[in-house]
Amino acid sequence: MSKMTTIIAGPCVIESAELLDTVAQELVSINKTHGTDIIFKASFDKANRTSITSFRGPGIDRGLQMLADIKSKYGLRILTDIHESWQAKPVGEVCDVIQIPAFLCRQTDLIVAAAKTGAVVNIKKAQFLSGKDMVYPVGKAKDAGAKDVWLTERGNMMGYNNLVVDFRNIPDMLEIVPTVIMDCTHSVQRPGGSDGKTGGDRRFVPQMALAAKAFGATGYFFEVHPTPDQGLSDAANMLELANFEPLVKKLIED
Repeated sequence: MSKMTTIIAGPCVIESAELLDTVAQELVSINKTHGTDIIFKASFDKANRTSITSFRGPGIDRGLQMLADIKSKYGLRILTDIHESWQAKPVGEVCDVIQIPAFLCRQTDLIVAAAKTGAVVNIKKAQFLSGKDMVYPVGKAKDAGAKDVWLTERGNMMGYNNLVVDFRNIPDMLEIVPTVIMDCTHSVQRPGGSDGKTGGDRRFVPQMALAAKAFGATGYFFEVHPTPDQGLSDAANMLELANFEPLVKKLIED
């Protein structure tokens, strides 16, 4: 396995402590089997859900405590996303990587606050920007003192309720930072296209990952769930947890 390969995985949103334990146990098993160092991901608040009635998560206080418990019990590094600048400081006290959502990657104060925590800052490329445009968000983070900045490709809007991935964005962003991650699950979304919620098709997740590998991606992001169709957020796009290890094996093979 390449030393530069970064793998991020976990449920879209924190639904319960039991779900976090189930996923974390599987990630620990994969790490032991394959020598990986998978970063555990889950959101404490999905502030950008399509509908006001959608499940958002337990909130920052309870959510960070649950993520801290996972870090303590399983020794996994932790990633979560923030939506407001004030969230950066408490998140940085628990998480190793702070993620900037794609829709918010031009929010200067949000990026600066994340950078000042000392955590790794993973900035998702907006659905309306090119890979080359990401030089400016990275510049904001570095100017604020970030020592390690990652970029993540997640597709571009193609008309209404659809995304398309231009894999040329990966080598373009590798000219800006050394770590470029492919978000293999959000890239198969159909945003807002399923009766008040985001739809999608998880069948194409493995192909997104393997195509990104061919274009030189140094990392991969997956939302995984033991029963994704019962998931409370992004159900159509999350990969079945049982199918995750075989895909990891393919991605880390030279």
